[in-house]
Amino acid sequence: MLKQLSQILQKDYGVSEEVLLEAEQARIDMNAALADVLLKKQLVTEQQLLEAYGRIYGYPLIPRITVDDFDTAFTRQITIQFLKKYLMVPIQTLQPIPGFDHKVAVPGENDDTMRRLIAIHDPTAVQPLDDLIRILGWDDAALVLSTREAILSLINTAYDSSRDTAQQLVEDMSENIDIISEIEETADLLDDTSDAPIIKLVNHIISQSVKSGASDIHIEPYQHNFKIRYRIDGILYDLLIPPKWMQAPLISRIKVMAKMNIAEKRLPQDGRFEVKIGDQDVDLRVSTIPITHGERLVLRLLNKSSSLLKMSDLGLNPDQRKVIERLIHSSHGIILVTGPTGSGKTTTLYAILSKINSPDINIITIEDPVEYQLKGIGQIQVNPKIELTFARGLRSIVRQDPDVILIGEMRDQETAEIGVQSALTGHLVFSTLHTNDSATAITRLIDIGVEPFLISSTVIAVIAQRLIRVLCEDCKEAYLPDEDTLTRLGILPDCAEMPAIYRAKGCNRCLNSGYRGRLGIYEIMLLNDSLQNMIMKTHDSHQIKSEAIRQGMTTLYQDGINKVLCGTTTVEEVLRVTQN
Repeated sequence: MLKQLSQILQKDYGVSEEVLLEAEQARIDMNAALADVLLKKQLVTEQQLLEAYGRIYGYPLIPRITVDDFDTAFTRQITIQFLKKYLMVPIQTLQPIPGFDHKVAVPGENDDTMRRLIAIHDPTAVQPLDDLIRILGWDDAALVLSTREAILSLINTAYDSSRDTAQQLVEDMSENIDIISEIEETADLLDDTSDAPIIKLVNHIISQSVKSGASDIHIEPYQHNFKIRYRIDGILYDLLIPPKWMQAPLISRIKVMAKMNIAEKRLPQDGRFEVKIGDQDVDLRVSTIPITHGERLVLRLLNKSSSLLKMSDLGLNPDQRKVIERLIHSSHGIILVTGPTGSGKTTTLYAILSKINSPDINIITIEDPVEYQLKGIGQIQVNPKIELTFARGLRSIVRQDPDVILIGEMRDQETAEIGVQSALTGHLVFSTLHTNDSATAITRLIDIGVEPFLISSTVIAVIAQRLIRVLCEDCKEAYLPDEDTLTRLGILPDCAEMPAIYRAKGCNRCLNSGYRGRLGIYEIMLLNDSLQNMIMKTHDSHQIKSEAIRQGMTTLYQDGINKVLCGTTTVEEVLRVTQN
């Protein structure tokens, strides 16, 4: 077989004999499969290797196996580790599979159009494949070749869908309170095996939240029960309402995972831990506070496996993108991004840094926390326990010869003044403030002690933003709004060219919310000569905002309405986030 593979790779894909001999020697030295060596050294592509295998063994190649519903009974017979190690997955379904038409008659099934196949990545792994066929009794199954990504995706889907639901786990636990009592008395819950019901429940809550794209998990105790909720696209949804006696062991389990003191229930605590769910790495920040009926927990989920957004993905219109792209290539000055917690400020700043990041400039950040690792950028994590504050870290940063500095947040006078001095000495500084709009950022800086003349000399722009939910493309429906809504949209009721206005309806794909995903709406205030002169005279945010609008600034509300007219979101969603 190796000789055949070598001949095909030489003849059809131009791999030289010398290279193949080196790969063969490396295979022997590493005690690895030849395919792994070839792929690791990037001598062939995965597609080329699978095509070569297909010609040798006569197996069809299906690079992407698309099947929405298949039998996952095999998950009770075979471990996920076995399938992932040997990259194979058994599929039994009634659905037609593109590129595959092998039908078998399954005993006990009424329908004789069952498709049964085993997708494999390496046909040379004969023994594991024989073991899988023997365990399942699938002697009639067809074998097909597929990519590593497609097989892993199907494995994760199968084992995720076959797990008990959170409600089922709670009901099972309710039938045997004694087990829970024993766990509650255990000093360290990590001593329990993964079969312990409370561990299974916590694992399921976290995995279900990650799968749903939640940003937070809330555990809220009340007098007679407690509630578990998760936040998706900025809105809280009920996940589970377990009985009260499950509260203490569940909270203790999470506190142990976060390396917190499970005996201390009277004081607030903070902790963190990391989990791996399938091919996703998730960082969880845990915060507890004592309330009347127990400890209240909030877990912030940060999916480190998700890719960073580009500026084109943020929701900026073409004019806004041009303005920001011009600003971020300034040689010096301060650019502030403002908005409440969870409005996407850090995501916007990371997209900006990714845009300007290049080998010829030195970018250093100080953040709390560092949410994503940015390649080629020096990132400092604030640590109050060792007195590494924003101000102290910033003093060190300016001695590192930076071109661009990102300050996670201007929280106090000292941090703001060092940021201003950095801008005055030729650095481009990015930072955030927690204010409601762009004009209020000026008032906030003056309130924390920055002189107005320094603000007008250094701040070149303030970008205010909010996140709005995007209408689900599968279920949104057009409608004719009433006159009041049309007036809000700036449309005359008798307008001949009425744009399509959509509203949320709800379907299974969007959790019946009518929305799926979020985008930003933006308000960009450029500090031109007129606004700089005004800041020297007054720090009234209303006067500053009025002048900025007169100069042509688009407000958050107006940008939101523009997205309504584009069919991206709804009037109600814009009103919710702008409170207009």
